[in-house]
Amino acid sequence: MELWKRNLCICWVGSFATSSGLSQIAPVLPLYIEHLGVTNLPEVEMWSGVAFGITGLMMALVSPLWGSAADRYGRKPMLLRASLGMAIIVSAMGFVSNVYQLVGLRLLMGLISGFNSGSITLIATQTPRERAGWALGTLSTGMVGGSLLGPLIGGYVAELFGYRSVFLSTGCLLFIAFLLTLFLVKEHFVVSDEKPPNTREVWRLIPNKHLLVAMFITTFILQLALFSIEPIISVYIKGLIPETSHVALIAGMVFAASGFASMLAAPRMGKLSDKIGPHKVVFAALIAAGCIFIPQAFVKNEWQLLGLRFLLGFSSAALLPSINTLIKRTTPDKLTGRIFGFNQSAQFLGTFSGSVLGGQTAAYLGIRAVFLVTSALLLLNAVWVYCNVFGKMTENVQKSWVIKNPAK
Repeated sequence: MELWKRNLCICWVGSFATSSGLSQIAPVLPLYIEHLGVTNLPEVEMWSGVAFGITGLMMALVSPLWGSAADRYGRKPMLLRASLGMAIIVSAMGFVSNVYQLVGLRLLMGLISGFNSGSITLIATQTPRERAGWALGTLSTGMVGGSLLGPLIGGYVAELFGYRSVFLSTGCLLFIAFLLTLFLVKEHFVVSDEKPPNTREVWRLIPNKHLLVAMFITTFILQLALFSIEPIISVYIKGLIPETSHVALIAGMVFAASGFASMLAAPRMGKLSDKIGPHKVVFAALIAAGCIFIPQAFVKNEWQLLGLRFLLGFSSAALLPSINTLIKRTTPDKLTGRIFGFNQSAQFLGTFSGSVLGGQTAAYLGIRAVFLVTSALLLLNAVWVYCNVFGKMTENVQKSWVIKNPAK
């Protein structure tokens, strides 16, 4: 097996373990905060948004630094640092005694994390250009599938063993990702003594700046949309079916629906972006996602919500690999880590903003308003992509994105 294919397989497993481990926390976080002594519902919603989002804020600040380090010292060391550090910190969350300790540890986790961004950079730099969409699409199934199937696992673990056990099981999954990377990932990287370019020099070397900015904004909005409801999903489910005692498990099932759809669709969407152009896939998927969020505000039961989240998974599966493919194609290889670091900053800012926006909107306007606000942002982003990608790319440049099918 070729080196890039083997590393893709290992990074897929590691990314799935990392993403599923971290997202196990999502459905139990509001319930865990209640367990720690916060009982007022608006305060629970507020602390859920802060605790969930602070990790993304810290990751946004440090991702360019880790991306620069990856370009200079290699991608594998970054994977090892992130997986081992998160394994230790997340396990410690299972032993906190108040919400302040929980928020503090989630802040530290944001400073040390970055396994998925390192995986994207490693695969993007090793994969042949004509297979980039498929490879990054396949890798995204591990990330998206893990992040959206993880809540199902977390809800089940919480039902059987209690809330604290979710953090300990997450730590175990992260340690497994560390061991897989340590022994199985191979990278032929030559450490350079050359001084890395500063941010201004990096920007000067990028040929299609408007395209890159459009993708950063799209990444931000996508993450905001995906995570605006995540911190408060348990509260929303409890409002739909107040008589149930299995809120965490049902919330996990709702998230798992999107994860399952994403795992089915992402490789096919990656191939589609290789064939017709990733910019077209991004535009269509943004419109579809924006439309799918609207009826989620008006569901009457958990099954309607589950079905709509399943449909949303197809849109997110189309967006993630196409965004990464566009970034790879417009970025020189020696800057790949730095540019993906900036994109990860946009992603984590979206995670933080979505968590805070969801929590605060729910607290002041009601949970159903979260879906409508998110829908509006996605549709506005579709307009932005059309104006800044389609509108500014000449016909020849657009054609350059299309990779002809070798079979033809």
